Amino acid sequence: MTAELPGTGSATSAVGVAVLGAGSWGTTFAKILADAAIAGGTPREIRLWGRRAEVVEEINSSHRNSDYLKDIVLPGNITASTDVRDVLAGAELVVVAVPAQSLRPQLREWKDMIAPGAVVVSLMKGLELGTDARMSEVISQELDLPLERIAVVSGPNLAMEIAREEPTASVVACTDPAVAGWLARTCTAPYFRPYTTADVVGVEIGGIVKNVIALAVGICEGKQMGDNTKASVITRGLAETSRLALALGGEAKTMAGLAGLGDLVATCSSALSRNHTAGRLLGQGLTLDEVGRKMTQTAEGIKSGQAVHELAGKLGVEMPITAAVVAVLSGKLSVDQLGPVLLSRELKPEGDY
Repeated sequence: MTAELPGTGSATSAVGVAVLGAGSWGTTFAKILADAAIAGGTPREIRLWGRRAEVVEEINSSHRNSDYLKDIVLPGNITASTDVRDVLAGAELVVVAVPAQSLRPQLREWKDMIAPGAVVVSLMKGLELGTDARMSEVISQELDLPLERIAVVSGPNLAMEIAREEPTASVVACTDPAVAGWLARTCTAPYFRPYTTADVVGVEIGGIVKNVIALAVGICEGKQMGDNTKASVITRGLAETSRLALALGGEAKTMAGLAGLGDLVATCSSALSRNHTAGRLLGQGLTLDEVGRKMTQTAEGIKSGQAVHELAGKLGVEMPITAAVVAVLSGKLSVDQLGPVLLSRELKPEGDY
C-alpha cells in the first residue's frame, strides 16, 4: 500500500510542519527543515513545540536556543510555542523528538490534535522499558497509524555539528519508499544529505544499541584505557547490534551503513555524544545520580540499556557488552571490572557472530 503524500508530494509544496521537542536534536532538525525550505524556495513555516517558556521566548525573539545550541542562529521561518495544539494545527508533517520513555503518555495527550493524514517522523533512539517497543511501534500503537505513515531519521547526526552546518549524511527509513523519498526531499539542506531505506527495524535498532555501546566506550575512556580497547569495543559492539537487528528482521547492509556503523562510530567517538559523556563520567568514578545531575540532556542508553538487554534475552541473542553495561548501571558490576568482562566471551572465529 502506498500512502497519499502530504501536499503534492513535491519538495517544493507548502506543507504544514510541526516539530515536537525543542532540545538539541529537535531544534537542529527544525533548522534543517527550515533551511531546506529556504533553499528550495518554499514558503514553509516550521513550528516548534517546547515545554519551557524561556526557551520558546528566546527562539521567537532572538532566533537562538542557547541552552542546547549555544550561539547558533536559527532561520527566521522557525517559530516556537508552548501550546502544542497551536503547533500541530494543520500540520501534515509531524516530527517527534522527545525522550523515549515519555513518548507514549505524550502521544496519548496529542492524539486528537494530529491530523489523520499526517506523516509522523521519529527522531528518537530508544527502546521503551516494559514493552521493549521501538519508537515507531509506540507511534503506530498510540496514534493508530499504519506503518507507511511513520518514518524514522537516524545516522551519525550529532546535533551541534549539524547546527554548525558541517556536512552530514543521514538515513530516512519508511516501509513506503514514496514516503521515504518525499521526506528525504523535504529535509535535504545544503549541509544535510539523507539517503532512504525501507529497513525501519535495522535503522531503529542501530540507533538504539549504539547508545549502550557508547556508554561502554565512554567508561573505557573515563578509566583512561587506550584506543585499542575502544576500537575493540566499537567493533564487537557492531557485531552485537547486527545480531539483534537480524533477529528482529533487519538487514545486514543497514548495519554496515550510516544508521549502523556510521552512527556507532560518531556516538562512541565524539565528546558531543551524550551517551559517551555519561559513560566517561561513570568511568571517572561518578555515581549514576551524579551523572544525571551533571548532564543537562538525556543519555538514552542509560534507560534503554535494560530494555535492550531484556529483548536480547527473549530472542536468545548474545550481547555481552550490553549485559556488562547494564550490570554497571544496576550496581552489580563496578567500572573497574568492566574492561576484562567486555572481552571475556568464549574463543571463536571472528565472523561467528
